[in-house]
Amino acid sequence: QVQLVESGGGLAQPGGSLRLSCAASGFTFSKYAMSWARHVSGKGLEWVSGIDSDGNAIYYVDSVKGRFTISRDNAKNTMYLQMSDLKPEDTGLYLCAKSNYTNYASLDGLDDWGKGTMVTVFS
Repeated sequence: QVQLVESGGGLAQPGGSLRLSCAASGFTFSKYAMSWARHVSGKGLEWVSGIDSDGNAIYYVDSVKGRFTISRDNAKNTMYLQMSDLKPEDTGLYLCAKSNYTNYASLDGLDDWGKGTMVTVFS
């Protein structure tokens, strides 16, 4: 069965950085696009970033462009989200998700989810 386990969350000051990881198992990771989403207080569940199966196509929500970088290492069955210049509004539960074959740039195409890792940005 599909299993997605996030890690790397924690407390950061505004302007700081965190690197999230998503360890995947139970499916052929290299054949699937993946996404990060977050549950932010007052906004609900929000799609953040997506990456296709080989890393050639990448998308971000406008609010994180220039600050977050999504990547993946298919040999390690792991996806990453490097977060820089963190802002208080980035605080939330960050979730790793597996995409279907047609949509990894919104919540609509995501069909399996991890439990999340908490990111808190506070000074």
